[in-house]
Amino acid sequence: MRFRFRARDAIHFPPGKSANILRGGFGLILRSLSDLYPQIFEPRAQAGGPSGLADRPRPFVFRAAHLDGKTFAPGEQFDFGVNFFDVRNPTRIARIAAVFEQLGCEGLGPGRGRAEMDPFAAPAEPLELSLDPACRIRRVRVEFVTPTELKGADRPEFGVLAARIRDRLSALRELYDDGPLPIDFRAFAERARLVSMTGCDIHEISRTRRSSRTGQSHPIGGFLGEAEYEGDLAGFVPYLEAATWTGVGRQTVWGKGEIRISVLESM
Repeated sequence: MRFRFRARDAIHFPPGKSANILRGGFGLILRSLSDLYPQIFEPRAQAGGPSGLADRPRPFVFRAAHLDGKTFAPGEQFDFGVNFFDVRNPTRIARIAAVFEQLGCEGLGPGRGRAEMDPFAAPAEPLELSLDPACRIRRVRVEFVTPTELKGADRPEFGVLAARIRDRLSALRELYDDGPLPIDFRAFAERARLVSMTGCDIHEISRTRRSSRTGQSHPIGGFLGEAEYEGDLAGFVPYLEAATWTGVGRQTVWGKGEIRISVLESM
């Protein structure tokens, strides 16, 4: 979904905080207006859910990094994206749009600047992504657009990156779609470890967020930059492409883990 607004007051998005501002405002309005809050914003595991997920992955991510550090004067337009994964309940889309419209009326950013939502910024049709192997691909570049944190790794070695993408896609499918990925997880990991990281230019960035509800601060940093990989990538490129929509790693709901990919060499 893409939402477009026209600022009625000056609206500022501090550097690195745009997705957090939108997420926080979305949660506050959702809590006050809708019975969807526990299903969307604080989903909890139920018996039979994926192992180890006491707090379920949220069924959405924001795409708002382009707003970081920008200020919009009254009359200026801005937009942001929301990727929503709960395909079992498509009727929730219109209600989510109403939440963002109300958020604009109540105000965004540190100064709570108001904005009017464009009524023509309608949700897009559902997007279906195939995970079938692509054509023969030998080299790719992955750009880490927003701070990325991969559990158990300081560097984005391909085996770790591919495993974290696989696990996230499988969890989202099990919770919000047709069930976990029907693949051999161990064989997938073994193939991924054969792909080499031939270049890595990343740097760590430290950021924190402060919860308006609890007053506590939480780190939301990670690494930015890019890495290049070489090997038999045909079976992995569809997973990388899916991850451009879902994000990868920790705290994707705050806008972390956004990636872009470029194919450098096909066979």
